[in-house]
Amino acid sequence: MLDVRRLRLLRELARRGTIAAVAEALAFSPSAVSQQLGVLEREAGLPLLERTGRRVRLTPAGEDLVRHAEAVLERLERAEADLAEARTGLAGALRIGSFPTATRAIVPAALITLARRHPRLEPMVCETDPAAVAHALRAGDLDVALVHEYDFVPAPREPGLTTEPLYGEAMYLAAPAAPAAPAGTPEEAGRDQGAVLRTHAEAPWITATPGTLCHAMTVRACQAAGFTPRVRHQVDEFATVLALVAAGQGVAVVPQLGITGADRAVGLTRLLMERRTQLAFRSGAGTHPAVAAFGAALRAAVPAELGSGTDLGEPSRSVTSVLDRKETGSFETAYALSVDDQN
Repeated sequence: MLDVRRLRLLRELARRGTIAAVAEALAFSPSAVSQQLGVLEREAGLPLLERTGRRVRLTPAGEDLVRHAEAVLERLERAEADLAEARTGLAGALRIGSFPTATRAIVPAALITLARRHPRLEPMVCETDPAAVAHALRAGDLDVALVHEYDFVPAPREPGLTTEPLYGEAMYLAAPAAPAAPAGTPEEAGRDQGAVLRTHAEAPWITATPGTLCHAMTVRACQAAGFTPRVRHQVDEFATVLALVAAGQGVAVVPQLGITGADRAVGLTRLLMERRTQLAFRSGAGTHPAVAAFGAALRAAVPAELGSGTDLGEPSRSVTSVLDRKETGSFETAYALSVDDQN
C-alpha cells in the first residue's frame, strides 16, 4: 500500500519543482526526500520522476498519482475533522494566522467569543503576511488564517487550500489635509480614481515594504493611473503611515480598517478599489469543529459597516466619497504587472 507521507512529498515536489525546495519546506534533508521518493517509486512499480538538470519533472504516472494524492490528503483532513467532531468538547491548540489590521480590529472580539463558547480550546495567533499563508498552512504551521487580496493584486488559487469570504473594505487615499481645501469639497466628488491618484503623481509616496501585497497594490494602482510612485518611506503599520502623512511626509493608500484614529491633519479620499478578506484553511478542514467554531466567532466579530463600502466608525473630519466608475482597462493593465513591483 502506498505511504501517505510519501504521497505528501510527491505532492509538494509537484508544487515546488525541486527536491531542495521540498526539503526546506518540510524540514527534511534533501537526501531523505530523495530516498523516500525512491521508495514511493518502488511501491508504485512505475517511474514517477525524470531529472532535467537540477530540477525534477513528474512523469505522466507521477502526475496522475499527484492527483490521487490531493484527493487522499483532503479526505484525511475530513476524517480528522469528523473524529474531532465526535469528541466531547473542543480542546487543544488552534494555530491562527492573521495580518495586523485584522489582528487589531477583528480577531480579539472573535477570541473572546471563542473562549466563552469553548474554554478548553487554546487559540494561538501568529501575525503572518498573506503571501506566506499558503506555505504555512500546507506545512501544518497554521490551522486557519485570515488572508486578503486587493483589486490590483488578485490572489492566485492555491491547490489544496480553500477560502471563504469574510468582509470587504473600502480603500482611501491619505494625504496631508489642505486648510484651504479640506477633504469633502464638491470639486472632488465627481473625479475618477486615476484623476485622484494623478493629482499626487509628483508627491512623495509612503508604501509598505517591497514584497508585500500592500506595496504591490499601491504601485500597480499608480501605474494603472499613468505614473510610477516616487516612494520616500516604506512602512508596514498603517498607524505609522498615517502619522507620516500627518507630518507632511507623503501620501498613501490605506484600507478602511487602517484609517481609524487618523489625525485631523490627514485628508481622506475614498477610492473605488477594495480590499477583500477571506478565511483560508486546508481543503477538507473547513468542517473541523475548531476551524468552524473560529470561523463562526470571526463572522460575529466583523463590524456591520464592513462589506457595505461605508466608513468604519465616525471619523472626526469629512471623508470624500468618489469614483463612481472604473477606468477602462486599468485593472487589466495592472494585472499584467509583476508581483514584485518595485518603484
